[in-house]
Amino acid sequence: MSVTVRIPTTLRPLSGGNSTVQVDGGTLREVLDALDATHPGFRDRLFDEEGNQRRFVNLFVADDDVRYLQGMDTPVPDGETVSIITAVAGG
Repeated sequence: MSVTVRIPTTLRPLSGGNSTVQVDGGTLREVLDALDATHPGFRDRLFDEEGNQRRFVNLFVADDDVRYLQGMDTPVPDGETVSIITAVAGG
């Protein structure tokens, strides 16, 4: 199943500068595993040492925050978009 992953500007160096990446996967976990396999470094930026989603990272399947769905087990239909949104701080 081909899925589009939207990459935020702050993480684009990991994806070779690409704003989107196509990977395969049927669940969010599979999609993100495939993303890290093809573009190493994403796992460390998205998850802490225990494997939990970092607080400043939001993950969406379509327009739905996975924290309110099934988390990493959220199904990702073929052709769907996964968005990685990182919090931006500053003053």
